[in-house]
Amino acid sequence: MTIQGIRQKSSTNGDQAARLRQMARQRLRTAETIAIVSGKGGVGKSNIAVNLSVCLAQAGTRVTLVDLDMGLANSDLLMNIQPRYTLAHLISGSRTLDEIKITASGGIHFVPGGSGTGGLANLSEFERRNLILQLDKLAYSTDILIFDCGAGISRNVVNFAQAADTAIVVTTPEPPALTDAYAMVKSIRCGHSRARVRLAVNMAENRAEAEATYQRVASVARKFLNYSVANGGFMLHDTSVELAVRERCPFVIRYPESNASACIAAMARTIARNEPGQSVRGGFFRRVAGLFV
Repeated sequence: MTIQGIRQKSSTNGDQAARLRQMARQRLRTAETIAIVSGKGGVGKSNIAVNLSVCLAQAGTRVTLVDLDMGLANSDLLMNIQPRYTLAHLISGSRTLDEIKITASGGIHFVPGGSGTGGLANLSEFERRNLILQLDKLAYSTDILIFDCGAGISRNVVNFAQAADTAIVVTTPEPPALTDAYAMVKSIRCGHSRARVRLAVNMAENRAEAEATYQRVASVARKFLNYSVANGGFMLHDTSVELAVRERCPFVIRYPESNASACIAAMARTIARNEPGQSVRGGFFRRVAGLFV
């Protein structure tokens, strides 16, 4: 063989090795996980989860939204979906994940929760672990996996938030919501959490009120938890949101030029800019399973 032939063969082998390494890295990577939570209900958590999912999908990201609020699931209503099957069917074993997963607004994949089923708190240990094993399959077919968790600081909600790559705590400027938002931040940070905690302020009258609201929670967290809560963005109070809810259509689709859509787009850009890439294979669901022990 000539020197040139040896060099060409060496180059070819090097290219093949590089491709194999890239394929191996891809197999070891799973979706970035985001848990959207709130200390109390009525702060617009599900609306943010739905519209953030759609906005990220519109930017070309593969997004799967899972409604984990099985007791009071309403993400399907915001997208005018009447699911035939829900997580309740998955947990019971009567339906597979592929059978309950839906292609929803904006091209996102959606796994509906089961309203009125009693929620994660009423699941047996076996049922919880089975749910986690089933949801684990989603992590290899999407870029970002968003969980719309139930409101409040129950163990089940906090466990999912602690195991996620990012936990977005949604609040409004009202004092009761702020108190409960801090309680959620404290609950997440007091466990063995690896989540980056961000605070998202909803229904703010203006940017100044949103910033002041964020600073109130962030300063208390720095003082008493020695933890810096990241600014997760804000949503201005916008009648377009209320209209879109009545019309059962995500406002980023129905009113793309609204202030609310601009705010959600800013949140999406922050996530795309600051999230450091995808998780190591099995990381999220392995962490969740460990927390339920």
